[in-house]
Amino acid sequence: MQAIRQTLTGISGVPVTPYDVSGNIDEALLAKLIARVAGAGIHNLMAAGNTGEFFSLSLDEIRRVHAVTAEANDGRALISAAVGRSLVEAKALARDAIAAGCGAIMSHHPMDPFAGPAAQVDYFLSLADAATVPVIAYVRTDTFSVADFRRLGSHDNIAGVKFASPNLMLLADVIRSTKDLPTIWVCGLAEAWAPAFYAIGAQGFTSGFVNVFPEISLAVHAALVRGDFAGARDLIDRFAGFEELRTHHRNGANVTVVKEALGILGYKVGPVRLPGVPKLAPAERATLEGIIAAQMAAV
Repeated sequence: MQAIRQTLTGISGVPVTPYDVSGNIDEALLAKLIARVAGAGIHNLMAAGNTGEFFSLSLDEIRRVHAVTAEANDGRALISAAVGRSLVEAKALARDAIAAGCGAIMSHHPMDPFAGPAAQVDYFLSLADAATVPVIAYVRTDTFSVADFRRLGSHDNIAGVKFASPNLMLLADVIRSTKDLPTIWVCGLAEAWAPAFYAIGAQGFTSGFVNVFPEISLAVHAALVRGDFAGARDLIDRFAGFEELRTHHRNGANVTVVKEALGILGYKVGPVRLPGVPKLAPAERATLEGIIAAQMAAV
């Protein structure tokens, strides 16, 4: 548990899921992409997370992504298997991921339209009770109370919370109220938000950008660890256009931009599945090509 908590203070990268020309998972390319990111030194890989199109994959496909990722990683990074949907399915996915060699479970936020905030916390706690490896709770709402967050942080099998809300006042209250707990509060909104999160006591951040230029993300992390906020900001500003493109189509281009960037770099990962945006518009693609060219020149 302590080792996993320490790992969460690093970068939690979320790998893409590549598809072949038939639309099936390209397991050989997935293994190659995992080896590339793990080999670069990314600390934690969240297999089948949102950038991996979790909600567009079948349960059997999610299991394959977990297994292929664990094998291709070859012990270099922590593999946190993304699970979710119904609690029954989440527990079953977790059991299989653990059997496949994943070292932690990352639970997606329960998305039921009739879910109550406290009951969503209970969902995470029930999964943590059942799992035989540490659990990371992915919280995408600011409807939880400070007491709710304290319940999460108090569970012996919850290593950390991926906080993916821009409500930093709430997070500040949560961190202030849980100083006596060992839980790691992770920036769940990627590099652009990481300096602000770090300033109020969060540690580590998630990233989809690591699929493309992991060395830049690692440089951002190193700057934040040494307290060089200006240096981190300068690095983040270099790929601000990349992140801005990901917000297009009401965030429907989030994964699309990452996949097309990989395509520009020579990795044929296939389009994003519906209901994500399968393909960027020509003007968006041209902008992305310019950003990638600039990053390659800088690296």
